[in-house]
Amino acid sequence: RVFGRNAAAVSAALRGAVAHLPVDINPRPPRRNSFEVSLVKEDGSTVELWSGIGKGPPRKLKFPQPETVVEALKSSLA
Repeated sequence: RVFGRNAAAVSAALRGAVAHLPVDINPRPPRRNSFEVSLVKEDGSTVELWSGIGKGPPRKLKFPQPETVVEALKSSLA
């Protein structure tokens, strides 16, 4: 539940920041107890925008603030 709630918040923030940005949640089965956000560019390369794998406890550190991911996205697109 908490993963889905955080994924929805990050997804909404990304869509609000960049018009017509396609956002896929878990296109592949996710790693257990992990939360990661990646950008797949048009050339097929992948840029990790955020990873909570090495973070926590507490558990809340495993999830990003949506603004943090939006900032990382904008700097990756620039």
